[in-house]
Amino acid sequence: MAQLTFERKYRVRGGTLVGGDLFDFWVGPFYVGFFGVTTLFFAALGTALIFYGASQGDTWNPWLISIEPPPLEYGLGAAPLLEGGLWQIITMCATLAFTSWALREVEICRKLGIGYHVPIAFAFAILAYVTLVIIRPVLLGAWGHGFPYGIFSHLDWVNNVGYTYGNFHYNPAHMIAVTFFFTTCLALALHGSLVLSALNPEKGEEVKTPDHEDTYFRDLIGYSIGPLGIHRLGLLLALNAGFWSAVCIVISGTVWFGIWADWWYWWVDLPWWAGIEGGING
Repeated sequence: MAQLTFERKYRVRGGTLVGGDLFDFWVGPFYVGFFGVTTLFFAALGTALIFYGASQGDTWNPWLISIEPPPLEYGLGAAPLLEGGLWQIITMCATLAFTSWALREVEICRKLGIGYHVPIAFAFAILAYVTLVIIRPVLLGAWGHGFPYGIFSHLDWVNNVGYTYGNFHYNPAHMIAVTFFFTTCLALALHGSLVLSALNPEKGEEVKTPDHEDTYFRDLIGYSIGPLGIHRLGLLLALNAGFWSAVCIVISGTVWFGIWADWWYWWVDLPWWAGIEGGING
């Protein structure tokens, strides 16, 4: 079935969350919807404000343009436009645009009669962003703890926050997040390579079926998670990567205030070897 023919089958009315039939139509292959309109509005407004902020700076170099958050002395109050106010409005626009897009995905899922896996997955990405620019700054008492909107300035912020807590790699939640990121890459690389090998056989051979794929992994590691299972596993790993990346930053400066390497002294101070001569503390 041609792709557009397939799409037309599911271009049905209803399933909207807000507005009923308002904007309940398609433009070409793209569903609009109420939340599609709000996404476009907030994304366009935020982008325009970024360009305006760049015009008030001293460079148009895309690597150096930066929209800075308010100075720490403004706390959680509203800042003047060119002293962090732009950053505050752009943050609001970005959050509303991302949320609108997720709700648009929910409406599409309702039309297709499928689960909400896609919007839920995107919500974890939104959570990671909101944690950095809203949740953590609110917990720390100042919008100035959010990251700037720029390329080099953002990298500088990441570097500075990392070294503020010694070596950020000692952050246990960061360790978990990185492990999930790497494991996601590994799992999906194994899956992708298996699919490519099955669909691109040697000349003269037939395309392999999922049964062959299952047999390969049963022979290799003794177990095959299956074609559906690997996608569920990939989703689970990816969601955990995003979740723990949010946790690792939100607990820095709110739950733990010192050097992250020092957090691990709980291991050194465990009673069964603390103070033992020749042991860890001996």
